[in-house]
Amino acid sequence: MNQPTYGQTLTPVNNITRRRKLLPWWVIGFTWVFLLFGVTAPVTLILGVLGYTFQLSALGLATNEPLSITGFAVMLILAFKGWVAYGLWTEKEWAVRWAKLDAILSVVICVATTLTSLLTPGNLNLRLEFILIIPYYFKINNIQYDWENFELENKILIEE
Repeated sequence: MNQPTYGQTLTPVNNITRRRKLLPWWVIGFTWVFLLFGVTAPVTLILGVLGYTFQLSALGLATNEPLSITGFAVMLILAFKGWVAYGLWTEKEWAVRWAKLDAILSVVICVATTLTSLLTPGNLNLRLEFILIIPYYFKINNIQYDWENFELENKILIEE
């Protein structure tokens, strides 16, 4: 790429200067929430090893015992969501592929927990996460091409 010299101006080809600008405000908000949850996942593991008990819950999975299979599953879910949020916030090229996988896995887990709750008499567990996960998937799917080809589409023009 040509380097600008004194007196030349740099102009982006389109108005989007960062990948993050492709994300709607509500995805950015949840990105921050899941960044925080991702940071807390290893802390919950350490506290569990030290003998503390506390409520863990994600996508319909819930436990009071952090060192149980469900506890490990919840911590893994939160760590994975934190990793995806980190990728989106730092504008990594791989982030949208992982975000789509995150949405698909979240739907599968929500469906599984809902179906499992139907097996227990008098216990129906409808997951409200579907209200956000499905639009999240479609938004990520819609921006995937622009996100992955950001450098190609946003080459800088050097004007004399």
